Amino acid sequence: MAVKIGINAPFLDEELTMKIKNTAEKHGFETVFFANNEDACKNSNGCEVLFGSFPLEAIKSDKSLKWLQCSFAGVDKVVDDSLYEGRDVVITNAAGAYGITISEHIITVILMMLRRMPEYGRLVADREWKLIGNINSIMGSRITVVGMGDIGTNFAKRAKALGASLVRGVRRTNKPSDECYDEVYLTDNLDEAVKDVDIVVLCVPGTDATTHMIDERRLSLMKDGSYIVNVGRGWAIDQPALIRALESGKLAGAALDVAVPEPLPKDDPLWNAPNILITPHVSGNMSLGITRHKAVNIFCSNLERYAKGERLGNIIDRKAGY
Repeated sequence: MAVKIGINAPFLDEELTMKIKNTAEKHGFETVFFANNEDACKNSNGCEVLFGSFPLEAIKSDKSLKWLQCSFAGVDKVVDDSLYEGRDVVITNAAGAYGITISEHIITVILMMLRRMPEYGRLVADREWKLIGNINSIMGSRITVVGMGDIGTNFAKRAKALGASLVRGVRRTNKPSDECYDEVYLTDNLDEAVKDVDIVVLCVPGTDATTHMIDERRLSLMKDGSYIVNVGRGWAIDQPALIRALESGKLAGAALDVAVPEPLPKDDPLWNAPNILITPHVSGNMSLGITRHKAVNIFCSNLERYAKGERLGNIIDRKAGY
């Protein structure tokens, strides 16, 4: 009986769909493309492989599942053992697909804050024409990147190219790092890593270890007038503490693409914090064509390995959460 592959990926175009079909057919695999989440929930049972983004109930109900290839990088929602009920399911993610789009988002929001674009946006909305005042630059700035994976390193390279005088990386384990980092700290030394820098960028996964890693105490350690950017998970920052740091002027600005909860309620005080730039978790997703192509290439490359019985790439450690 042919291996059945279920695909729930509305971002696929004809070219990417054919790439998946051709790769699967080469190995005698059967592909089933679901129209939407409801279709996936009703019809995913019997699939040995799932690719894309699936409702938790579809994952849990698929008793034939052996391999889940996520089309996203952050897998905190799909690592709970209760979803698999003792089944030996391999989870892989699309790490490597999002470095370009998210790093460009980070550069965008940093420049917007440094050049006071939100303030100019409000000014021109009122049809005023004047100079607000001094601005800052990435050139000569000191930056700490927390999370040195594909996203963090893509950003670090761009920051160096734009003239940052220091790019400091923070990671959980001690291993070789890209030459774009001037200094590397372990997360045990995060206190030191966030001091004396102009910008702190969070690119961390959602785990117990990263929850409120930037709390009131660590915010107080940051340089007066510095900026913080979060593109990882909302709970990495203590949001009430962040609001207080912005209101007091301790921080000059914050750019958040993630929040707690999501969607952020319309009456949440975070919306009204001064000098804050909020985007609705759009730094990644599938809006950029190259991201879609990279995600499919990662899956097809893994599908080749799966057919040959080889170890898959991007395997997730369920206990670690990434």
